[in-house]
Amino acid sequence: MQEMLITEKLCKSFTLHVQNGTEIPVFENVEMRLEKGECVALTGASGAGKSTFMRMIYANYRSQSGSINIRHGEDWVDMVAASPHRILEVRRKTLGYVSQFLRVIPRTPTLDIVAEPLRLRGEDAAEARQRAAVMLERLNVPETLWSLSPMTFSGGEQQRVNIARGFIANYPVMLLDEPTASLDQVNRQVVLDLIDEAKARGAAILGIFHDQSARAAVCDREFDITSFKVATDA
Repeated sequence: MQEMLITEKLCKSFTLHVQNGTEIPVFENVEMRLEKGECVALTGASGAGKSTFMRMIYANYRSQSGSINIRHGEDWVDMVAASPHRILEVRRKTLGYVSQFLRVIPRTPTLDIVAEPLRLRGEDAAEARQRAAVMLERLNVPETLWSLSPMTFSGGEQQRVNIARGFIANYPVMLLDEPTASLDQVNRQVVLDLIDEAKARGAAILGIFHDQSARAAVCDREFDITSFKVATDA
């Protein structure tokens, strides 16, 4: 198998500047490999740093040390050391991220929000919107909502819009933070099918799944971040 994501000696802590610079360690020396076509469940106790780890891979959080190497076309890009321009390029072409929260753009129609990842890749606007419509229909978002901003949508509707946006482009590497949360059984199954299809085309997926049955359905193995958590005094 081909490795798509490698972390080495990755360390993270937060500095509380409003509390005299108190440093809160999260984890240290995280070593992980993610291969093409597999889905790995990121596990660990609450507070172990699962979402933090994902945000570091996506370069929303920076690490204190170590590396996060992502296979970007024929190259490897270290998201810890990469320039902002390079990070945006990796996000546009290689690294997809479905977080727990939809980034809502005021007055922007839902159809355009979902189509945006394709437009950022330079794809035709009409084609991007057509593919967005197909994805929204598949996720059972009513067509009457497509022309509206999702700011006033329910939590479940926003989650489905978020998933549609995350899966519309065929990213080689995907990060999924609780993708089936807030969903009913029908839409939960749609998401699991989308994950299986992404795996079949070779996507490497790292996901947080608190739903154990969803984890069992799509994940090939687990990676427990707890074993890298820094011990602190009681």
